[in-house]
Amino acid sequence: MDWTTDLKNAIGYMEENLLADIGVQEVADAVHISPFYFHRGFKIVTGYSVSEYLRNRRLYLAGLDILKKNRQETENQYTCAEAGNEKIIDLAHKYGYNTPESFTRAFIRFHGLSPLQLRKHPHQIRVFLPLHVEIIVKGGRQMEFTIEKRDAMRMIGFKKTISHETSYQDIPAFWNWFCQKYCGDAACEPGEEKIRQTIAECMVGEFGVCMEEETNTESFCYYIAGSYQGNEVPEGMTVFEIPAGEWAEFKCTGSIPDALQTVNTRIFNEWLPGNREYEIAFHASIEWYSKGDTRSDRYESGIWIPVKRL
Repeated sequence: MDWTTDLKNAIGYMEENLLADIGVQEVADAVHISPFYFHRGFKIVTGYSVSEYLRNRRLYLAGLDILKKNRQETENQYTCAEAGNEKIIDLAHKYGYNTPESFTRAFIRFHGLSPLQLRKHPHQIRVFLPLHVEIIVKGGRQMEFTIEKRDAMRMIGFKKTISHETSYQDIPAFWNWFCQKYCGDAACEPGEEKIRQTIAECMVGEFGVCMEEETNTESFCYYIAGSYQGNEVPEGMTVFEIPAGEWAEFKCTGSIPDALQTVNTRIFNEWLPGNREYEIAFHASIEWYSKGDTRSDRYESGIWIPVKRL
């Protein structure tokens, strides 16, 4: 897959359709990438989620509209409350907001002042231009990985819906909850015996699994999981299956979560733009965790990406 070209085409599509009702699904469809991987990759490479990029571009254009009208109309017209309110309504509808109030709140968060205040202080407009994607591949093929063929994997674990925008904060917080509640010397609460037994038998915590959420492209499902052994499923836990296929498995060495997040970023910034042999096969990724001190600089973990040969 030509990841760099796909990103450029996606930005071009968003720029051509800024005033349309589009989101992750429409943009990903336009460049023929799954919303799951497109959203994750777009944020890693650009620093913005798709919705954040669209919102910022629209609010910048709204600011330009205000300054343009400011030049065209007299100062007396802008001091008329009724005329000013009518113009805010027009702008709200143009840029996808249901009410003038919701538009004004978003405008203030972005520009730091209201539309009426921007008319008086045009130099304070916040500039947000179209992104220009230029990825410099620095040894993408030198990333340490192997291609492994694996049968379908049945897993069991705890499930949480994670926002793409805050995943680098929410996933470590989810693991902290799991460790504090079920690991080490944590007290066993009434009714938790079966859960703790399943965690031990299935080695729940060996894997962290990201899977596409079918009903929401702004988030994904994350599982703290282990290999399911076929026993009774305790309340609060979920059994799911990973399809058979080939996996590009990247080795990570270092403390968690920094080592994993660094390798994940390199996959989208270096490996995907640099490889011409594989493309992503389906909408999932797996984090593998070894036993040991996760705070150690020598701790070993991994990221597995499902692939198919081009």
